[in-house]
Amino acid sequence: MTKSAGNTLWGGRFSGGTDPQMWALNASIMTDRRLAFHDIRGSKAWVRALQRAGVLTESEAQTLLDGLTQVAAEFAEGQFVFAPTDEDIHTAVERRLRELVGEVAGKLHTGRSRNDQVATDFRLWMLDAIARLTTALADLQRALLARAEADFGTVMPGYTHLQQAQPVLLSHWWLSHFWPLQRDRERLAQVRERTAALPLGAAALAGTAYPVDRQALAADLGFRRVIPNSWDAVSDRDFAAEFLFAAALLGVHLSRLAEGVILFSSAEFGFLTLSDAYSTGSSLMPQKKNPDAFELARGKSGALIGALTGLLATLKGLPSAYDKDLQEDKAPVFRAFDDLAALLPVLANALRTLEVHPERTAAAIGAGTLATDLADFLVKQGVPFREAHHIVGHLVREAEQRGVGLDALPAETYRAAHPAFTADALESLLSPQASLAHRAVEGGTAPEAVKAQMALAREALSSE
Repeated sequence: MTKSAGNTLWGGRFSGGTDPQMWALNASIMTDRRLAFHDIRGSKAWVRALQRAGVLTESEAQTLLDGLTQVAAEFAEGQFVFAPTDEDIHTAVERRLRELVGEVAGKLHTGRSRNDQVATDFRLWMLDAIARLTTALADLQRALLARAEADFGTVMPGYTHLQQAQPVLLSHWWLSHFWPLQRDRERLAQVRERTAALPLGAAALAGTAYPVDRQALAADLGFRRVIPNSWDAVSDRDFAAEFLFAAALLGVHLSRLAEGVILFSSAEFGFLTLSDAYSTGSSLMPQKKNPDAFELARGKSGALIGALTGLLATLKGLPSAYDKDLQEDKAPVFRAFDDLAALLPVLANALRTLEVHPERTAAAIGAGTLATDLADFLVKQGVPFREAHHIVGHLVREAEQRGVGLDALPAETYRAAHPAFTADALESLLSPQASLAHRAVEGGTAPEAVKAQMALAREALSSE
């Protein structure tokens, strides 16, 4: 049995039908049906362009516009019925339009190819998708800023190599995840700018044969400019690859935030407790409270990276113009959007509802985290930094050998290491608060510096 191509957009030169398995392989309707409203929007603009060019009469154009409005209403109300012959969303819309308005629907595709049509639909969808993700991303940033404000004053050990390094404000740590997301938002804005270029009117690859005003068409659809080369217009998927890169890097940033929350909410750290609303349990162990929202963020980052590498591998060997390989462009982009659209609000609310335990963060700060402050003190007394580093290193080793912290070493041990280590000096040095205060440089973790950083974060969000 073969499948008739009679209701497709291309069947005239074929004498036989399409093998059903080939039809199933070739059809994209299950993927691209989400482009319905964008396809109709683009078709309406094309109708108006054809009317301005004198290709359609005013009556024909109005009939087509009214019919397309009705098709859009059927999609909006969930009443649109797909037919077995609907190869893709473009076929489905035009088939239904013909059912509603008759043969004049056959004029809709005048001078247009599915090549420039799908590229236009995809770009229109991308512009909407980026707007939605940008809003959700800004809300996650607001959640991080709200945590920084609520937890201001809470001191914790900072980590490098996952080893205790220096005392920091917890607010400083929250904001360390705010700024990567700000860069993600800026990247999405850049992708949006490059996506807002019109391919419609490029036709198959050589440009339409009808005197369509492409600048007016671009303005009608909200594009910023026209793609200057029709051949490039139908083959360019840079915008999809750039979106996936932005999505993948956003996924990496979310994964790093998630890893920190997962660690800090474990019993070994105990810095954070997640709300029950954003945790799950074990089917076997009654005591378990699992940070699944954050584990899913960590896991989905791998899928986002895979989507990017998959599309790049698809694009790398294609000749210019349109090839059927490009049908594989939308599924990874749609999945990336779906994952992020589902993930971002959950993470934002999970952050807003978690509980911080300042007593645990303060108790976790080892005296060894103050070693750099001791070295800096000696530098301010005129000791070269490398020598100061060596002196304090000896003190750290002495403390380790005695099984005590730096703050428990006898005063005479410090004086033997260097006479500048007086009792008064040590009293002012060996505290996390003193360490914080020393780091008042712009971008540092001192309270005043973090307050300034929060002001910058609020300014960044106000300009969205």
